[in-house]
Amino acid sequence: MSATPEIKPNQSVELLKELHILTRDGKLNQDSRRKLKQVYHLFHFIEPLLEDVLESKKKLILVDHGAGKSYLGFILYDLFMKEIEAGHIFGIETRKELVSKSQQLAAKLGFENMTFLNLSVEESIETSQLPKQIDIVTALHACNTATDDAIKFALNKQAKFIVLVPCCQAEVATTLNKNKAQSFGKTPLSEIWRHPIHTREFGSLITNVMRCLLMESHGYHISVTELVGWEHSMKNELIIASRKTVPRKNAQQRLEEILKELNLEELRERFIY
Repeated sequence: MSATPEIKPNQSVELLKELHILTRDGKLNQDSRRKLKQVYHLFHFIEPLLEDVLESKKKLILVDHGAGKSYLGFILYDLFMKEIEAGHIFGIETRKELVSKSQQLAAKLGFENMTFLNLSVEESIETSQLPKQIDIVTALHACNTATDDAIKFALNKQAKFIVLVPCCQAEVATTLNKNKAQSFGKTPLSEIWRHPIHTREFGSLITNVMRCLLMESHGYHISVTELVGWEHSMKNELIIASRKTVPRKNAQQRLEEILKELNLEELRERFIY
């Protein structure tokens, strides 16, 4: 193991190289040192959830939805799962070439309890390749509606925890912009998104607000915080949902009122089900 003090004991140096956190000669430069700090900070939020699941069952099942290069899945496996040998991580991704690369890397590292599947959101809900019971669903920087796909999957599987770092939320902003002229005559709140930069920022904000209400309407308690230390990303919001089974009474009603007031009713099927 490298003598670099920032690296945790038993971490895979080969993995850190593959993720470009370590240089090819196994060293940290200023940029990679910052990236490593960011990785540990994100893990700090997720580790207690992993431990919580294992308090009540012998094997943990985590699905990273919209996994991309499976950056998060590999880090979680390396820092937690490989030592306990009591869990399995599944990466779900629609881009076949990324799934293939992740499969090759897992084989190279000997990460036997990792599986990568090339599936759409609907396929991932219905497939027999995944267990019926999923404990934790994560989505790290899954772009635009891919975060909503992860939520839909998690709700269908009744996951105990949902961990989201949303990214590139354009759909709601596009709809706000499209209906802008009509909204001016409907509500003075349309001033909030009159200017293009405000449309983008407000669209991103209200998207996450509606996602939280959706999950609350399905019996989840929501915690929203800033993912401090993820400086290389403008998308710095961390949403953690914990399943409590008792829905917030007025969550769906509030969601319906927001869609109506902001002239977003055409998106109803995405946020209310």
